[in-house]
Amino acid sequence: MKLRILGCSGGIGGNLRTTSMLLDDDVLIDAGTGVGDLSLTEMIRIDHVFVTHSHLDHIASIPLMVDSVGFMRDTPLTVHATAETIAILKQHVFNWKIWPDFSEIMNEQQPCMRYEPLELGKTVALGGRRITPLPANHVVPAVGFHLESGAGSLVFTGDTSTCEALWDAVNRIDDLRYLIVETAFSNVELELAVRSKHFCPSLLAKDLLRLKRDPQIFITHLKPGEVELTMREIGECVSGFIPKMLQNGQIFEF
Repeated sequence: MKLRILGCSGGIGGNLRTTSMLLDDDVLIDAGTGVGDLSLTEMIRIDHVFVTHSHLDHIASIPLMVDSVGFMRDTPLTVHATAETIAILKQHVFNWKIWPDFSEIMNEQQPCMRYEPLELGKTVALGGRRITPLPANHVVPAVGFHLESGAGSLVFTGDTSTCEALWDAVNRIDDLRYLIVETAFSNVELELAVRSKHFCPSLLAKDLLRLKRDPQIFITHLKPGEVELTMREIGECVSGFIPKMLQNGQIFEF
């Protein structure tokens, strides 16, 4: 399996792109603004989008992508999300007011887009790849994902704050190589982090004490203008691990 980072910022501006990751060439893990850097040919190849949660920075490119390539595809684009997230997408995005409902718009004899509900802990198998939703703790219903190739595993937490159930699940993964975990705010913004259910460095450090595996750790969702400060605070707060900043364009093979 190969995971390519298309976007990993908590905002936009300059070369910053929001959360989106391309698994091999046919699966997106979230679909933030980074998807817009793909060519039409690359977007046509995408058959599946796995959504952690409904916030705009993680789903912004789904409406635009299906509009751009939906009629060029032979099969519907499948959006995998929890039932709660699907309901939000239907009510607030694909509602004919914000954007057309592409699950109703037909390409030949089939819709351009379809939904596939996810269940926490229930694995979706795509060829030799396994994708399992993990617990997360956010202000809207949310999950992380365990990506498993058979030779190694990667965990992406999605947006979350303190979540004991997440670490219980992660600690059961024997072949964990990589952990991509969010830290959206600096310690100065602890109150905002708590209210919005994101990590700041001090909260991340406390949660990582629960981690019993030894993966390489990468930090995502850093806010523009606070990247250096937040990473410095992570270095000061976290013990036992040396987290690195996730980079746009980075590739993980496992």
